[in-house]
Amino acid sequence: MGFTRERPGTDGKVRYAALYRDLKGRQRSAGTFATERQAERAWQRAEAVIGLGRVADPRRGRQTFRRYVEDSWLPNHEMEATTRQKYTYSLYRHIMPEFGPMRMIDIMPEHVRQWVTGLKAAEVGAATIAANKVILSAIFTTALNDQVTFLHPCKGVKTPPVPIRPRTIIAPAQFGELYETLPDADCRLLVETAIESGLRWGELTELRVRDLEFSSRMLTVSRAVVEVNPRFHPGGGRFLVKDYPKDREYRRLKLSAQITAKLKSHVTGHALGPDDLLFRAAAAERPPALQVVADPDSLGRTEPNAAGRRYRHGTMTGYSLGRCRCDHCRNSYARYRAGRRANGKDEPRRGRSVDTDGHLSRNWFRTAVWLPALDAANLQIRVRMHDLRHAHASWLLAGGADLQVVRQRLGHGSLRTTERYLHTLPDADETALDALAKIRNRAARG
Repeated sequence: MGFTRERPGTDGKVRYAALYRDLKGRQRSAGTFATERQAERAWQRAEAVIGLGRVADPRRGRQTFRRYVEDSWLPNHEMEATTRQKYTYSLYRHIMPEFGPMRMIDIMPEHVRQWVTGLKAAEVGAATIAANKVILSAIFTTALNDQVTFLHPCKGVKTPPVPIRPRTIIAPAQFGELYETLPDADCRLLVETAIESGLRWGELTELRVRDLEFSSRMLTVSRAVVEVNPRFHPGGGRFLVKDYPKDREYRRLKLSAQITAKLKSHVTGHALGPDDLLFRAAAAERPPALQVVADPDSLGRTEPNAAGRRYRHGTMTGYSLGRCRCDHCRNSYARYRAGRRANGKDEPRRGRSVDTDGHLSRNWFRTAVWLPALDAANLQIRVRMHDLRHAHASWLLAGGADLQVVRQRLGHGSLRTTERYLHTLPDADETALDALAKIRNRAARG
């Protein structure tokens, strides 16, 4: 039960504090008043609110958005390490500058709409705006459930439409050309395993020898590894192994005889034990490829600078005086700086190395292996490593595989996700075009 307490003021006058206890028995204040009667009414109102089920302290709504997010929401909200990393970046890049100083109870739908309009004016992409609104909405959903606020300002606020673009599916012939440009047998086996299994990168690079039964050719997907900034890793590392794949459900799939034989030979050749990674970073690292330096006389001249002067591409003057940032001029400057560092000048830094515990870094593989192979293959399409998963599904369905079987192999939660891969190969519309040509020819003969 509540009570009042006298509180002498600095001017000698007595004021009265209204005190009550919450459901946990903690003493709370409902304010300080000039008369005892006012104080009694205040603690009675506070207890009545508790009786109605609204047990939150009204003062919580007066805290700033930044304080609520940093002290309550972000530390205590359960999420994956990669999600926490992405959310933290987005919060401080796009959300905090707008809402950070505002009180939680003061944020209204009109403020969220103004924020969306401001992001559009700053030419932020529609997908980025939508993703940031999801984060903001998640924060206020929690605040509403915790009775920090009694209004959800994101409800009814629309974001710019995000167009759904067709998937880029690499054709078998194109994959063959790309396969031949990969630098070594280990990289080829990694890429071939990816397209034969449809595994995600984190599942593929966490595969261990014991996950593959060579006699039955069955592969068990039970873990995944993610790469995060060390400050988001529980142990301060860079690679975090999760004891479940992305869909949080183990799955088993059968591999072809030829890829199983290659994997078995790979295990034997590298003397790998049951708990060893199938694909290790140390085995895949290679020195950078030699750079071909073009003759500056064959490259033409830069655009005029502020003084109207032009310089040859691929030279230091083109970079520094001409302010040209083409690949040739940038490479010229990079070679100059590398030469000075090699001679002990300009406070040379130590050589860079891949920070890894044995797992392959996605970014390293992309820049050191994948992109150079794409450039050498000259496929006329830009394909990501993850697109091999899409190609796996598309090839299976084009070859007549059952839709439910493909869904289970990929670990999709819904058949609707798997159906998106139907008719995605470049020649998928050939039957429709043949039917159109047949009708037109019939009309022409008539």
